[in-house]
Amino acid sequence: MNYKFKLTIGVMLFFMATTLKIYSQSIQVDVDKPTAKIQPTMWGIFFEDINFAADGGLYAELVKNRSFEFFDPKMGWDIERTNPDSFHFIITNRGTENPQNPRYASVILNDNKSSLSLVNEGFRGMGVKENNTYHFSILASLAKQSDVDLKVSLLDSVGEVIGETAVEIAGEAWKKYEVSFVCSKTDPKARLKLLFEGNGKVSFDMVSLFPDDTWKNRKGGLRADLVQKLADLNPGFFRFPGGCIVEGRDLSRRYQWKKTVGKIEDRTVMVNRWNTEFSHRSAPDYFQSFGLGFYEYFLLSEDIGAEPLPILNCGMACQFNTAEVVPLDQLEPYVQDALDLIEFANGSTDTEWGKLRADMGHPKPFNMKYIGVGNEQWGPQYFERYAFFEKAIMEKYPEISIVSTTGPFPEDPFFKYAKGELTKYKAALVDEHYYRTPDWFFENATRYDDYDRGSYKIFAVEYASHDRPGNDNNWLSALSEAAFMTGLERNADVVYMCSYAPLFAHVEGWQWRPDLIWFDNLNSVSTPNYYVQQLFGVNNGTDLLSIQLDGKDLTGQDGLYASSVWDANTKEVVIKIVNNNKEAKSTSVVLNSAKKFASKGTMTVIGTTDLKVYNTLENPDNIVPVNKEIKLSGSRLKLDLDPYSLTVIRVKQK
Repeated sequence: MNYKFKLTIGVMLFFMATTLKIYSQSIQVDVDKPTAKIQPTMWGIFFEDINFAADGGLYAELVKNRSFEFFDPKMGWDIERTNPDSFHFIITNRGTENPQNPRYASVILNDNKSSLSLVNEGFRGMGVKENNTYHFSILASLAKQSDVDLKVSLLDSVGEVIGETAVEIAGEAWKKYEVSFVCSKTDPKARLKLLFEGNGKVSFDMVSLFPDDTWKNRKGGLRADLVQKLADLNPGFFRFPGGCIVEGRDLSRRYQWKKTVGKIEDRTVMVNRWNTEFSHRSAPDYFQSFGLGFYEYFLLSEDIGAEPLPILNCGMACQFNTAEVVPLDQLEPYVQDALDLIEFANGSTDTEWGKLRADMGHPKPFNMKYIGVGNEQWGPQYFERYAFFEKAIMEKYPEISIVSTTGPFPEDPFFKYAKGELTKYKAALVDEHYYRTPDWFFENATRYDDYDRGSYKIFAVEYASHDRPGNDNNWLSALSEAAFMTGLERNADVVYMCSYAPLFAHVEGWQWRPDLIWFDNLNSVSTPNYYVQQLFGVNNGTDLLSIQLDGKDLTGQDGLYASSVWDANTKEVVIKIVNNNKEAKSTSVVLNSAKKFASKGTMTVIGTTDLKVYNTLENPDNIVPVNKEIKLSGSRLKLDLDPYSLTVIRVKQK
């Protein structure tokens, strides 16, 4: 036989054998033998007002320091003078007369030729859109024998007028005035100008500007593009308002839900605890107006089909800061806050707090099922206080599931102490936090394999893979999270809730990174991490299925990680596979079932060999999921898994 012919045949046989060998590595999915129920709350959202996520972000208000309640009451406002001798601008503090909103501004003009302008800079500017309508409002009072005109203008980034209107203020009684106008230009750095002209004194408060195109077009509502990104995650739950923000640097600055409901003008403005938390990202203008308060959180949960999961202060400030605690004999108001919150969410309109909910526009209960006691607390001082909450809540509302905590780290002495203590209590869910490197996430796909199935259930509430030094939301971080999440799903009998954190970040106002969704004043971008969360969220399923290679779960063998579920609602098998290899992997999947399946299925793939790639506002599609069609041969699928990829497969029963 010719030598060259022999060589050619040999090469061909080698490649055929290699291919057959790879495809012969069959991944087995036991479709007819579900091993556990998957909670509809499995994948959800964790929200905290960090990185300007609320004011300047999700809450669509464009005016910063609208009620002059910042430490510097003029912060965010520039005074433009035409004749300094003919006007006065003052801030009045009413103190105990109106403790929720003590300050208001006044302009005094001495003659008809005088004028004064106030210009508000917004949150790193105001993002406005051409042909969009904007709604301006102001609380104002005109002193006797005064004649003052107010002109309202929207200025672009170079000072040109791109929208204007006028407000006619009349009478001494405080009154809300509302006008609307259309913007003639798109600009991410617009400003709002108030021009006062005339003679006399006018006092004003709650200066506000909202776009017309809010989520569901609600007056004074939320930024539509950001809410849509939340809805597109298909979240099972919505945890709010944090996060460390619940605790406060000290107890005087803790989050108090009762101060965030009722009339907007009666909600107490408070400094945000991330204001100066990080010296390298100081934000002295970071406050909380609470226009996005507990009522709005509940309403948002309802809008996006997520179970509301509020977290309350347990009588402890942040242990990384002051570690301040309230004495046990003074804990009762904190416990009562929890009971009153349940009444606010679920109580009838005949109750005090249920009536307030109805008065705010929602007579129907929100049907809250969960409440969290404390955030990231640790040590005996936490469990001493937790016991009071558990006793009171279980006695009055035994149907409510309580969420407890194990502290800020996934493994340390405090974590181990918490695990020991929690066996004594009736916590339905226990949260665990993991901010770790990509390697940690790959290595911990088996974290819950050996957890006690007879004990409490896990709330994987805060996780994010940190790929230092930049902590960018790159594909490596997202891929490692995907591998870890297959382990969460594979242990769905003990893991009931999971969420990435933090959720939002303003590109010019962030304090912490990485984050799931980045935005500026006009646009937003989904990170690779977002797409991973979304692919798990929209492919949740109802029943857990075994998926194995050579009789073992896929937890990193040969660089593969996998989980599988059955979706009883759509009659589909759903398979998620992570390939953490720089080469493509060819394998086959066998669906072990008496069921018959369609000859075609769908496959969604996200991946790239450039592990450092990430999406930006300028280039939002650097890495995005791609949908493909796949064919079945009976109950077998042949797969070519892309390098460094997450693949989600759906196969429908005939």
